[in-house]
This record gives sequence, C-alpha cells and structure tokens, in this order.
Amino acid sequence: MRDIALILAPAIMLASLVTAGAAATVAPSPIKIAVFPFELEDFSGAAGYVPPDDIDREQLRLSAEEARRLIAGSGRYQLVDVSAVNDQAAKAGKLRDCDGCEARIAAGLDADQSMIGIVTRVSRTEYAVTYRIRDARSGTIVAVEQTDLRMGANVAWSRGARWLIQNRLLEQAK
Repeated sequence: MRDIALILAPAIMLASLVTAGAAATVAPSPIKIAVFPFELEDFSGAAGYVPPDDIDREQLRLSAEEARRLIAGSGRYQLVDVSAVNDQAAKAGKLRDCDGCEARIAAGLDADQSMIGIVTRVSRTEYAVTYRIRDARSGTIVAVEQTDLRMGANVAWSRGARWLIQNRLLEQAK
C-alpha cells in the first residue's frame, strides 16, 4: 500500500501542475486596439454655413475619451497610443472616408484592431453615434454598431458613445 502511495504522489503532483498551467494559458491576452479620435459627419441643413466649432470638437474629444476609458477598463482590450499618428486623413479627421486606411495605420502601430467613432449630425437635435472596428492586418470590418440620439444636444454624444461601448462592444465579449 505504501508503494502505491509513493507512486501516486508524484503523479498527482504532476497532474496538478499540468492543470494549473493549462488554466493559466486559457485566458486570452488583451486585444491591442487603436482607438482614433471621433469624427463629425454633418448632414444638417446648416452644414454648409456653420462649420464645426470648439464645442463640437470638445464633445468629440469627450466621446472618444469615454470610449477609451471603458474599453481600457474592460480588461479585454489594450489601448494603443494614436497621438503620434502622422497620416493626412487622420489629421484632417477624415478616417471615415479613407476606405479602411485606419486599419493600415493601426497595423503600423502594432495594433490588432482599429476603431473609429463617427458622430453623424442629421439636424441640430438629431445625431447618430457609430463605431467601426477593423482587423488591423486584413482591413476586414469586425464590427459596426450605431445608436441614434433624438432631441439632444452635442453634449449627449459621449452618452451615445458610452451606451454603444457598454451595450454592444463589451456586452458581446461576454
């Protein structure tokens, strides 16, 4: 009986080490994501007469900041710094129109995915907030989600971004 215990003890110890090692490898590493500044797409009747102003730019900044905060806090993603990007479309706030160039930029930053946020102004009280995520290597769209805001002001843009990240992007991860 004692001989069996001497044989089984190392086997049990080895099995527990293998199980612990397997459990440690199950957790996936965070997805490296480049979250670019949010952009305004203005289709309102005043778009040709009233250009985006400081208030619009601040609300776009706050919306992107809220999205980044939630994404980083999820543990599922690791933010990649996009502040030093020197691309003309990015500088002009036109990544939404460059046919996926944000994926190429994100790949150059060693990100796995790229994300752009777009606030579409339909009128001065109606907006849509959208995010588009691409695979940085292939440029393939991974996800597109949108929410509409009615009877709101541009101070609601960050609320729309928060709702999208919490209820679409992070909820899908569960």
